[in-house]
Amino acid sequence: MTTPAKTALTNVRVFDGNRLTEPRTVVIDGRLIGIDPADAREIDAAGAVLLPGLIDAHVHLNSPQNLHALAAWGVTTGLDMACWPTELVASLRQVTGSADFRTAGVPAIGPEGNHARHMLSLPTEAVIRVPDDARRHVAARAAEGSDYIKVAAEAPGAGGPAQETLRTLVTTAQEHGLKTIVHAATAGAYAMAVDSGAEFITHIPLDGVVPPEDIAAMKAVGQVAIPTITMMEGILAGKAPLTHLLASVTALHQAGIEILAGTDANTQPDSVNAVAHGESLHHELELMARAGIGAVDILRSATILPARAFGLSDRGAVEPGLRADLVLIDGDPTTDITDTRKIRAIWCAGHPITPATSA
Repeated sequence: MTTPAKTALTNVRVFDGNRLTEPRTVVIDGRLIGIDPADAREIDAAGAVLLPGLIDAHVHLNSPQNLHALAAWGVTTGLDMACWPTELVASLRQVTGSADFRTAGVPAIGPEGNHARHMLSLPTEAVIRVPDDARRHVAARAAEGSDYIKVAAEAPGAGGPAQETLRTLVTTAQEHGLKTIVHAATAGAYAMAVDSGAEFITHIPLDGVVPPEDIAAMKAVGQVAIPTITMMEGILAGKAPLTHLLASVTALHQAGIEILAGTDANTQPDSVNAVAHGESLHHELELMARAGIGAVDILRSATILPARAFGLSDRGAVEPGLRADLVLIDGDPTTDITDTRKIRAIWCAGHPITPATSA
């Protein structure tokens, strides 16, 4: 793909991670944010807002179309939580001019949990029964080039990995320089995830509010939450109200737990709930607002915070030298988070992307 032309966005207000700046000029120089506007094509933003490209901290990828859908909604990075075989991962890494991603590769699951019963396409190597299985799983993922480790926890006795096996998985991952994300969709699984010592816990309980003792334990060790309210809302649709899901997110936020925006976007045929790539992140941000999180904190949860948490030091902010992952927005999303949908222009590593909203 050819190098993108140099572009200077003038009169643009930049979200700097805390507030909007006064109107200024931002230069897109190839794949990066530059500093010299000389010979650049000028675009007068007329006071529009420039956000760093959004990051969805929980997606599932199985085709280039997933990456294109993310990009068209301003989601320039997706953190994939299960992608296999390695040939598929390799092919997706070759996609250019679209959203970027990181992946856990093959996730780890227990022998009789929900994933073992319903995600029949998972390879047998995903199943871990004892600590030695966990060690082998991490070694295999590290050898394949996985960016982090994903494991599905279940409530005690529900067929997931035993607590000792979970802890072994996490400590082994740390020995390999990898972080671990634990899937926990019930109160019992959430408690096990907290006790595992993993860096991240994804989802929130479907069967109750995260208890204060688990939140206190998370706070003590700096665990990060990726609630995926959108996915949990879809699972409960027509069965139960959204109230306790939002209550968990409110409690986590009020306790000072770092929260990342993630959706569990997927198009898998064996999924319990299909979630659209890209658009769903905007819905997730709106649900976070309903949980009482302020707009600036929500924007941080989908930009600088996931970039830092996952070691993506080349993105998450609008600064010279970083990737030109950018979203130009009409309105002011620092006061009204629904304005993130008012997309005027998108760049993925400097490549212009046609917004879904203009189609």
